[in-house]
Amino acid sequence: MGDVLAGFHAVWEFESDSVLIRFERGIRTPKLFQALGERRVPLEAIAGVTLTQGKRGTAVLRAVPRPGADPLMEAAAGQLRETSDPYRLVLPADRQTLAEYYADELRALITEDGAPAERFLVAPPEAPLQFKAYDGKASFDGRAVSFRWSWTGASSAKWKAGDQHFPVAALTGVEWRSPEALEGHLRLLLREAGTGQPAQPDQDPAAVVFGLGYGPVHESLPFAAAVLAAARAAGPVAAVPAARRDPADIAERIRHLGELHEAGLVTDEEFSTKKAELLAEL
Repeated sequence: MGDVLAGFHAVWEFESDSVLIRFERGIRTPKLFQALGERRVPLEAIAGVTLTQGKRGTAVLRAVPRPGADPLMEAAAGQLRETSDPYRLVLPADRQTLAEYYADELRALITEDGAPAERFLVAPPEAPLQFKAYDGKASFDGRAVSFRWSWTGASSAKWKAGDQHFPVAALTGVEWRSPEALEGHLRLLLREAGTGQPAQPDQDPAAVVFGLGYGPVHESLPFAAAVLAAARAAGPVAAVPAARRDPADIAERIRHLGELHEAGLVTDEEFSTKKAELLAEL
């Protein structure tokens, strides 16, 4: 079609095989939209189109994504607020007739029946990505996810385990729980069979937990989507050589481990074992 429809916070450009969604930048634009920038949604990733009345005399055009087509929506798992839905275009009421025209045009081009997609059709957010959780810093470089625990927020179980490094080939996916709900977190789902991950994310070295101001949606959700897409595309688990650790970092870890030991949070045996493991990384 090659036409453009502008709404609040976003502009949709209709092409013959896709819809290019460009999100505006501004203080009133949801932060998730600003973080996404723009997204190209192939028509084969759309299962349907709706047009409804919005609040305060607006109209809402929404493309309904096919299940399994978009890693962002798969990671969100229905937890996004309506105002943060990237498939929703809010328009002034005087553009409703125009929106009806484009809705009909899109419906005529959509050939999918809404069946789940066999692979992701919408590109995931690009790495590198990182965000600060309540108990540590999460980073993803496209090949592996790393968790570096914070001094104040991490549990003793995570300090005992040490900082974590997970190649995407060792993952099957992610579990994201919105920071806007109670007990939000991001947990990596491990590919290795028989891995008994702790039920509580604050005790699981393969998870980071969110808190007030930590792990906001616009940072943690794109991160989760990128990791999910990489994990789905990964092959069998491959051996990855361990990286050499910074001696200064090792010294810091041993010092903090000693503080936990003096406070009675780590036993003599646990202290000796973990100290030896840290020294072996030098």
